[in-house]
Amino acid sequence: MESHNKSQSERKFIKHVRGRCMPRRRVESVFEIIGPVMVGPSSSHTAGAVRIGRLARELLGDRPVYAKIVLHGSFAETYRGHGTDRAIVAGLLGFAPDDERIRDAFSHAKREGLKFEIVTADLGEEYHPNTAKITLRGEKGETIEVVGSSIGGGHVEIVEINGFLVSISGTYHTLVTIHRDVPGVAAKITSLLASRGINIARMNITRKVRGEDACASIEVDQEIPEDVVRALERYPEIRIVRHVRPI
Repeated sequence: MESHNKSQSERKFIKHVRGRCMPRRRVESVFEIIGPVMVGPSSSHTAGAVRIGRLARELLGDRPVYAKIVLHGSFAETYRGHGTDRAIVAGLLGFAPDDERIRDAFSHAKREGLKFEIVTADLGEEYHPNTAKITLRGEKGETIEVVGSSIGGGHVEIVEINGFLVSISGTYHTLVTIHRDVPGVAAKITSLLASRGINIARMNITRKVRGEDACASIEVDQEIPEDVVRALERYPEIRIVRHVRPI
């Protein structure tokens, strides 16, 4: 088992930020109590795991050809019995939580040229028990590291992208950018969305070092047209743009 250590102050900071970025969800309907339509024994360990894999694939923006999947907490303890490993791989292949092919995800991955390794690790007490860290490489050479948690009832939260703290639920159209941490970038992004009648439901911007890179995750109420994504890609301050569709 791998060990990923952080200082006590770092742990407290991450807990504080996540507490502010990820408020406790309110049950919206009886279907949240019943649970999602899915394949597998557990909404958290199977359906949620599929969604984490799907979101990681969307954030990569390419067909993945290699994945390292690190399972933490109860994911690490029970993944074989609950099929969490197969579920994440199925999500990386683009399968839905109710796809019958989830059971044979490893065979489908081999046929589609997706190589993967699965390990367990203690990522630290600041992470939810049902958490996976996924490092992906796409066929065009792009790489990304995504940390996602399955928080119950098939619901998930992406909490890190390439080390940036984020909060992505996967239930909205979501715009994700990695850009230079300079004045005006957020205003350019939000102005473009407003000009197209796109309403922001939730927005989060974080950085690791002042003046270097920052990451914005913006959940919106409408579909994000492809030409908006292309326009953002032309901004010199923005390095990466992703449109993540609801999953």
